[in-house]
Amino acid sequence: MSAVLDHHDHAHDDHHAPSGWRRWVYATNHKDIGTLYLLFSFAMFMFGGVLALGIRAELFQPGLQLVNPELFNSLTTMHGLIMVFGAIMPAFVGFANWMLPLQIGASDMAFARMNNFSFWLMIPAAIMLAASFFMPGGAPAGGWTIYAPLSLQMGPSMDAGIFALHILGASSIMGSINIIVTILNMRAPGMTLMKMPMFCWTWLITAYLLIAVMPVLAGAITMTLTDRHFGTTFFNPAGGGDPIMFQHIFWFFGHPEVYIMILPAFGIISQIVPAFSRKKLFGYASMVYATASIAILSFVVWAHHMYTTGMPVTGQLFFMYATMLISVPTGVKVFNWIATMWKGSMTFETPMLFAVGFIFVFTLGGFTGLILSMAPIDLQLQDTYYVVAHFHYVLVAGSLYALFAGYYYWSPKWTGVMYNETRGKIHFWWSLIAFNVTFFPMHFLGLAGMPRRYADYPMQFADFNAIASVGAFAFGLAQVYFFLFIVLPTMLGKGEKASQRPWEAAEGLEWEVPSPAPFHTFENPPKLNAAATKIVA
Repeated sequence: MSAVLDHHDHAHDDHHAPSGWRRWVYATNHKDIGTLYLLFSFAMFMFGGVLALGIRAELFQPGLQLVNPELFNSLTTMHGLIMVFGAIMPAFVGFANWMLPLQIGASDMAFARMNNFSFWLMIPAAIMLAASFFMPGGAPAGGWTIYAPLSLQMGPSMDAGIFALHILGASSIMGSINIIVTILNMRAPGMTLMKMPMFCWTWLITAYLLIAVMPVLAGAITMTLTDRHFGTTFFNPAGGGDPIMFQHIFWFFGHPEVYIMILPAFGIISQIVPAFSRKKLFGYASMVYATASIAILSFVVWAHHMYTTGMPVTGQLFFMYATMLISVPTGVKVFNWIATMWKGSMTFETPMLFAVGFIFVFTLGGFTGLILSMAPIDLQLQDTYYVVAHFHYVLVAGSLYALFAGYYYWSPKWTGVMYNETRGKIHFWWSLIAFNVTFFPMHFLGLAGMPRRYADYPMQFADFNAIASVGAFAFGLAQVYFFLFIVLPTMLGKGEKASQRPWEAAEGLEWEVPSPAPFHTFENPPKLNAAATKIVA
């Protein structure tokens, strides 16, 4: 019966869809804006990746080969800023734009024009960041954390970076308001909050986090700006300021930011694991409460990044215990995913491979985070390659693998075309092996004492650095392969036509509309069954 309903709903779609460049520039349709976000984030991902390969090429062997230390510091700084604010966050917003209205039975996002504005703000910000390489003194080189006093001493590119971050922050806040209002006010009748898909829950909580912490970052960088140009001394000790205060303010933003980049990933994995285990998600309510717990606790662990700044022992103990505590709800999620798979009729199509790869490698990254939470150990490992390995395991194998999993899972619904399964599996194994070859040796480099952000190093670190650099180039090539041989063919409509329900056990309203999803969906709110997963007549 749902097919009849869909046909009736979407019969006149083509008359509504604008065409040509106006469709994209003036886009107010959530699907088009989601597509724009995803394309933008992939372009930024490749740009940030090229900067990372510049870093790894320099570190391939001891001595200064390709870049001077100043440019090396610019590469590390810009790689971090572009990957966090230009690649990972916009990609998740793209998924939110595409999937949230489909999952809750809404016709679109709540504020369509603000949605368009929040996307187009990102373009000048990205151009400004990229152009900073050509400004006097080169791109910002104070690390992605833009710590004072370095950020007070940089050239004009630091001002451009601060302005770009303000614009990106405004975009994030507008996107978050849109997501919260859409989820709270536009759910189909019968879809209560506790019947929403996990992806909706994780994004609802993430949006509140973004609204809470983006103004904190804005405050920190505005104070940096006034220190640079208007004679204030917030972070300048010469005038009674305190550079450590900048670290406190930055990490009060920065730690919830880490969870902003992983909670939507948890949501995607929580959609995929049940679909390919052919079982309901184990412990749905506990997953919701665990997500909320992570968000709340993320506000009380910020200073575990700062054990080496002269913190009193009492402070170290508090942040150590708080950090250990936040691993509990994260562990609940991993347990629930494994319990969902337990005795399920599992198959391993590409989305499931990336989901299982995510769980395995993210858990490894979580364990190294737990090790770094111990103040006495962190005093030794702070600012070494052990920390670099840790956060890449969490963010690359965490956020990025979940994005890949989500792409393979939902792209048949977006494009109406099935990706090539063999190529998808090649992409997975190539990425998994290259990733571990790149980042696993960094644990040993860190334990041996190699500090990060150094352009040169002594001979005893040479072998592991050479291995990591080879792995990094292999990983970069895997993503070029992904775009050319998987994404591009499906965008051009080449491949087997996708059915309305390409994964037979997948649940959710998004599988109740045809593939590709029509330009307008759910113009009339759907009537839901008791579980809020299917449309009934």
